[in-house]
Amino acid sequence: MHSSFVYLYLQDLKNKDAPVTLSPFDDTSANALAKLLPPDTLRPTSPHHLEEPRGRWQGRSTHVALPRNTQEVATVVTFCAQNNIGLIPYGGGTGLVGGQVASDGPAPLLLSLERMTAIRATYPLENAMIVEAGAILADVQSAAEDQNRLFPLSLASEGSARIGGLLACNAGGTNVLRYGNARDLVLGLEAVLPDGQIWNGLKRLRKDNTGYDLRHLLLGSEGTLGVITAASLKLFPRPAAQGTALLEVTSPKAALDLLAIARNQLGDCVTGFELMHRTGFDFLTETLPDIRQPWPMPPEWSVLLEISLPRGLDPLDCLTTLLSDAIDKNLVSDGLLAQSQSQAADFWSLREHIPLANRAISAISSHDISLPLSAIPEFIALAGSMLSALGDIRINCFGHLGDGNLHYNVFPALGRDRADYDALRDQIITTVHDLVEAMDGSFSAEHGIGRLKTADLERYGDPTKIAAMRAIKSALDPNGIMNPGAVLRPL
Repeated sequence: MHSSFVYLYLQDLKNKDAPVTLSPFDDTSANALAKLLPPDTLRPTSPHHLEEPRGRWQGRSTHVALPRNTQEVATVVTFCAQNNIGLIPYGGGTGLVGGQVASDGPAPLLLSLERMTAIRATYPLENAMIVEAGAILADVQSAAEDQNRLFPLSLASEGSARIGGLLACNAGGTNVLRYGNARDLVLGLEAVLPDGQIWNGLKRLRKDNTGYDLRHLLLGSEGTLGVITAASLKLFPRPAAQGTALLEVTSPKAALDLLAIARNQLGDCVTGFELMHRTGFDFLTETLPDIRQPWPMPPEWSVLLEISLPRGLDPLDCLTTLLSDAIDKNLVSDGLLAQSQSQAADFWSLREHIPLANRAISAISSHDISLPLSAIPEFIALAGSMLSALGDIRINCFGHLGDGNLHYNVFPALGRDRADYDALRDQIITTVHDLVEAMDGSFSAEHGIGRLKTADLERYGDPTKIAAMRAIKSALDPNGIMNPGAVLRPL
């Protein structure tokens, strides 16, 4: 650490009093908090509140608060702040890095906004809507569609993921290529800060240059700096027509060349560009045989391409021209163009079920990485060779190639269990992440840090940035009650 900022900040930490010790949320705490809230706001936790999708942690919370409005959220946060009790904001429980569960330390209180689901207002002429943080993503998409508008955030868990959690984790998904990450879709926020104060920042402004932007501080903070209770979201005109193609590409490099041609021809009308390896289709066959696959023998590499067009352009004509050019350049060897919305949905169903098949196989380690686009083919080749040297494994590489985000997941050989690889797991993770770092990439593209990747942040993160993050955390949450142990490990 050579930065003077880092040095001064660490010296300041040494001069402070010992960190506050958190207290468990126990029956005494529950009785006291229950008196401050309407009946039935505080409940014992249900089993699903203590689980996470990959099954690596089991939560320890005994109670969950289920407020109905922002003022009740503030009451809960104020109580925890006054009593030094850890508080974990809980969305849809779909996070993949353990940010929603704490398996050690004093038992925290869970705070679920599942009752706060209102679409407060829609402004179609402004391309904006205000929603509460507990709203399910699919319901927000539907509310936008009712106004002939598009809310473009889209991911496999959209039927259960909640807006507050998605914004707190700066979720990505399949439309980042055209519309950006979750933080790019937010005009304003309402949030409760760690001392219980309510920040009313729901303005629907495209320009508001009035100092530090608390909105972007909370977006991606994973519940460590406050609780998002509502958001002003950006909407977009719905495309007049969409086209979908499933293309067999000759290599990852060919996929990148295809992306370049597509964007040269169609610009921002390219809204989805997903790379998939044959292993993903093999896993579907192995675990979800009812999912219909279009090829008798899956190709080594394929691309799922979606275009969204304004009025006056025909998607099949555009895709046919693109496919013809790509075949002439030996980038694509075969292709299927969806002839209907039903066929397009079938293509997308393949992509969306790959994570479910992965979960059924059970990964040794899963890597949510991003790389400069031009580095992706070399990474895929090098990483595969390096990991194969460690043992008998299978690799499922797929993801959002258009924005450089790969889900590079390592699985046991056929007939073996992930427990057989426990001794290799750390070495596999280090091998992948070291290579990503050497290629100027990121070990966390869209899933966040949670509790899974706190050590990775310390290993690969810029020291000055981490020191600044700790300074912000200390300033806003001096007692460390907000999602303790997530993102930044306690010193």
